[in-house]
Amino acid sequence: MTHPTVATLAAWVATPRADGTTRHGIRRLFEDDPARFRRYSRRAGPILMDFSKTSLDDEALELLHQIAVESNVFGRRDAMIRGEPVNATENRAVLHMALRAKGGFTVGEEDASAEVAKTLAAMQAFTANVHSGRLVGATGKRFTDVLNIGIGGSDLGPFMAVRALWSDGCPMRPHFLANVDAHAWEALRPRLNPETTLVLIASKTFTTAETLLNATMVRGWLREALGQEDVSAHFVALSTNIPATSAFGVPVGQVFGFRDWVGGRFSLWSAIGLVIALSCGWAALAGMLEGARAMDEHFLTAPAEDNLPLLLALVEVWHVNGLGYTARAVLPYDNRLGRLPAHLQQVEMESLGKRIHLDGHPVGHATGPVVFGEPGTNAQHSFMQLLHQGTTPVPVDFILIARPDHGWADNHRMLLANGLAQSEALLAGRTLEDVHTEMAETGADAATIERVALHRVFPGDRPSVTLLLPHLDPVTLGALVALYEHKVFCLGALWQVNAFDQYGVELGKHLAAALLPEVASGAEPGHHDGSTAGLIAAIRGAWNG
Repeated sequence: MTHPTVATLAAWVATPRADGTTRHGIRRLFEDDPARFRRYSRRAGPILMDFSKTSLDDEALELLHQIAVESNVFGRRDAMIRGEPVNATENRAVLHMALRAKGGFTVGEEDASAEVAKTLAAMQAFTANVHSGRLVGATGKRFTDVLNIGIGGSDLGPFMAVRALWSDGCPMRPHFLANVDAHAWEALRPRLNPETTLVLIASKTFTTAETLLNATMVRGWLREALGQEDVSAHFVALSTNIPATSAFGVPVGQVFGFRDWVGGRFSLWSAIGLVIALSCGWAALAGMLEGARAMDEHFLTAPAEDNLPLLLALVEVWHVNGLGYTARAVLPYDNRLGRLPAHLQQVEMESLGKRIHLDGHPVGHATGPVVFGEPGTNAQHSFMQLLHQGTTPVPVDFILIARPDHGWADNHRMLLANGLAQSEALLAGRTLEDVHTEMAETGADAATIERVALHRVFPGDRPSVTLLLPHLDPVTLGALVALYEHKVFCLGALWQVNAFDQYGVELGKHLAAALLPEVASGAEPGHHDGSTAGLIAAIRGAWNG
């Protein structure tokens, strides 16, 4: 068998199998192979990954593994853990794995693991001091609420984790402020007592415009409410820019940093995760680190045929480059994972939305798909219609949690039944013959059947992957998030793009800074396209009116 590249995979997929069947069909594979689930599912620690409901067969999987070998996925992985600058455009190492390792990571002459251990120890001590009441607010009252001000990776990952793990018995109430739109603050403010609110300002460089504007707004609220200028006891900075944090008024002992080998969207394991420890308890953050570390060890040691991150990436290459699917839905059937799709949007789309190869040449094939999602069963009553009967298939990641942490067994059984039913319905579909039979059995007349039947047909053969966790706790959550992080690394290698820069974020920031004076103070408009100039004029008219 000859092995195509990612760029020529679609042509290979278009060639029928030896028996004449297409490589899009999935139902036929189950008909021919009763043991398909056993052969196309794998385990890593607590996670079971079932990818049998895709159109991959042995020949296709062998081909994809060969592409992985030719793309040097594991060679690039090993270069990453050696601390080499695999983020080539920024000449940086990529060592978020060092944040949860027990040691052994270096960057040049720097002992990265020692730096991590020092920061974690300081975070743990600070958390203990806050929870014990040894650290209090400006009026001497204990902190009961923690407000995390950040955006992007300084918000999405921690928010996702806290929503998944927080319960009424946790040490502090968590809140998040990301959007520069002050309506978010206006909605949040009534729920906070200024005397008992601890504020985390999460910005590595302490230059993120939205975060600093929100932090300044909250500082003004504290000063006004507490009637004193010095409210520094209420602030913590998650940053490396000590001069800037000191100028803002954050005590040096309440600043926790992380290095430039930690990308924002991979930073929840760093000081950025302090809000997890404060709100959910130190054991929650430690458990997440433990689960992620176990997935790291699996990624580094499991052979290719059993390596979950690599297999998940190969499934994506099959769907994106082989079958031409341009989107993927993430459907967690657990309400606690409601922010996971948003977190994965950044982890995947910011990493893989690239059009230039590592060698500087334009990419000649599709890269990152659009990622979207919503918890089940909510999704079934919104966009699942398109997934079942739309014109273009959309692969789905179903995430199921076998055991709940509540006593409402009937609800959880219905939740699981719905998740399983959706994946089965995408696979099996419903034929025209089945529709005719079902409608006739319910008493529909021939004219009604003829008018409606085609509208009730489901094409089926629509792919999905199911990730099953026994329960949701810090360890399993950490493993799940790390699985997707390593999948992104594998895809970057397979597509030969840099998954660790994000220059696409910068242009809008630059233009916004230039536009701000024109919007804020009526400065003379600069040179803009006709649409932007017209909108500026309309905005000025609305403000002046």
